Amino acid sequence: MVDDRFAEMDALSTEDLRERAFNLARERRDVRFFWSVLQHLPHADDAEELDASMGAYGASIDDAIALWRELGGENYGAAEPLLRAAFIDYLLRH
Repeated sequence: MVDDRFAEMDALSTEDLRERAFNLARERRDVRFFWSVLQHLPHADDAEELDASMGAYGASIDDAIALWRELGGENYGAAEPLLRAAFIDYLLRH
């Protein structure tokens, strides 16, 4: 059953996986997921000064999504395989 679900997820585009994972994480208010994904973006080093603000109490899901758009968008670069794996893993676990 898990293999079938994995194959179904793996057949999706990275952007479809991102959208599904983000929608689920938004529903779950899972800031930790968003932050872990943001750290793997090609421009994550540009956001080191944002680490404290994202870890601060009260950081919102919308803030994390806005940061995602600012730093990465759809340009995954060499991080795409890792991000795909993170999206699939999150969707299969929740």
